[in-house]
Amino acid sequence: MHERPDTTSAAAPGAVPDEVAGGAHGDAPRRVLEGLRVADFSRVLAGPYATMMLADYGADVIKIEPPAGDDTRHWKPPVDANGTATYFGSVNRNKRSVALDLASEAGRAEARRLVATADVVIENFRPGVMGRFGLDYSAVRAANPGIVYCSITGFGAGEGAALAGYDLLVQAVGGLMSITGEPEGEPSKAGVALVDVLCAQNALAGILLALRDRDRTGQGAHVEINLMQSLLSALTNQAASTLVTGSAPRRLGNQHPSIAPYAVFPAADRDLVIAVGNDKQFRALTAALGIPALADDERYATNEARVAHRDHLRAEIEGALARDRAAAWAERFSAAGVPAGLVNDVAEALAFAESLGLEPVAEVDGSRTVANPIRLSSARAEYLTPPPRLDEHAGADWHPVASAP
Repeated sequence: MHERPDTTSAAAPGAVPDEVAGGAHGDAPRRVLEGLRVADFSRVLAGPYATMMLADYGADVIKIEPPAGDDTRHWKPPVDANGTATYFGSVNRNKRSVALDLASEAGRAEARRLVATADVVIENFRPGVMGRFGLDYSAVRAANPGIVYCSITGFGAGEGAALAGYDLLVQAVGGLMSITGEPEGEPSKAGVALVDVLCAQNALAGILLALRDRDRTGQGAHVEINLMQSLLSALTNQAASTLVTGSAPRRLGNQHPSIAPYAVFPAADRDLVIAVGNDKQFRALTAALGIPALADDERYATNEARVAHRDHLRAEIEGALARDRAAAWAERFSAAGVPAGLVNDVAEALAFAESLGLEPVAEVDGSRTVANPIRLSSARAEYLTPPPRLDEHAGADWHPVASAP
């Protein structure tokens, strides 16, 4: 296993090391995870998303694929400027690719050689599969005691081990679909594989927590993340209300169970969102709409009253909004301190973020990609290489690397 550096320092308390002080604004960005090797056996979305976040900050991510490649290589059209499926490309930049047939002894031997040099292993096979390959946590730890080993499953390694971990399935059985959609309509899924993305963020956090603990103890850990608990945790207030009241929430469309007005409203030309969170904002809203008397109406004087009379309140707001375009209303509301905005499509959303200086888009080898959302004052994400070709890095000599500084 790699040597880990001495974390003690003779610097004065509060002093900023020179390499940090340059940070994101220096000529050479500081790659905070440089020297960290990740053996990535994961496929499709959750695992690859997590490892791409690590790769963007300097980790050496080796994507181990079957001879046919990750399934998402074949999910096309659409494709980017290099002919790569955009689904695959969205979560696999800055990585190297090695194709190994883990059903063969030669493939398993090469995989074992690679994980022996790694700091992190991540996999999202069904429980037991990596054990059959001799690559489960106990086997890898025996050869590499400092390994941080992340397993992503659908429903854990116990009674739910046999259940397929598909995002749509988890959205259904995890309760999200029951509270998504119109009250009289059918349950609806989110427009993206949201549970996979939530799971990826939890995997990223778990890996970094385990690495931090390894800095202290020198010992690795098994990080276990599953889709089901990632979703249940993300239900936050909806799950909390269920546990407290014993009653499951119902679908409210785009309305909020505890706040009003907090929903989508039609204007003269298109929809916009109004998100009023307190009485001051409500008074500002009614003034901007030209119906200030509503703020003194006892039916709307408090948030609790507004929730109780939300249907009547909605009719009042819609009547006022019909007099002008959504963009004009959004400008008025913004000037009045009322949270509001257009219901953008994805292209409009990217353009809006760019107009705010958020830099949501990066370019890699001629193809545009969504930027890493994590910002550090001491470093920045880098977009150095496009998603690798299948087995592009075959034959690499997996020497141990120095641990991250």
